[in-house]
Amino acid sequence: MGIISRFKDIMSANINALLDKMEDPEKMVDQYLRNLESDLGKVKQETASVMADEQRAKRELDACNAQIDELQKYAEKAVVAGNDEDARKFLEQKQTLVTKQQALQQTYNLAADNADKMRQMHDKLVNDISTLNARRDTIKAKIKVAKAQQTVNKIGASVAGADKNLSAFDKIEAKADKMLDEANAMAELNQSGRDNTVENLKDKYTVSSPAVDDELAAIKAKMGM
Repeated sequence: MGIISRFKDIMSANINALLDKMEDPEKMVDQYLRNLESDLGKVKQETASVMADEQRAKRELDACNAQIDELQKYAEKAVVAGNDEDARKFLEQKQTLVTKQQALQQTYNLAADNADKMRQMHDKLVNDISTLNARRDTIKAKIKVAKAQQTVNKIGASVAGADKNLSAFDKIEAKADKMLDEANAMAELNQSGRDNTVENLKDKYTVSSPAVDDELAAIKAKMGM
């Protein structure tokens, strides 16, 4: 039936459209359920319309069957009364209604089949919505955990970057230590050079105080020198 195929296409299109726009799964699941609720409203309207067609076809078929039964009874009464001509007229009218009855039966069968399919679709959609509503909280919980994990991953990447910075600082500090060691070594070499100069040797033998000369003369006198 056209209406059933159309609604299947609508619901399929809704799903595909959402999958194509899968940017935020949490929003997507809410929108998907809203779409299903909207589809359910349309299905209810169409189901009610198809069921009305089924009921109308049933009433027409029942009315035709009742007329056929009535004509059959009148034909039998006419035969009992010995009026074959009247019975023939009743039977001719009955045959006309039998032809109509076949068409009405086909119409009713089709309407009943359509109504049954629409009811099945309606009931399945109601059940799906109920099931998805029950699963929505679980899905959202998973999404929340996934987002938290993404945050942890980003922070972990930042921490790894900080470790690289610390490593860079270690290299800088090592270079500073090397520069300091080299400067200290150079200062030591410079000092050693100054200790061995002639001027420094002169200072070694220069009398720095008269008291020292007096003490030296006393030592020599005592030794008879």
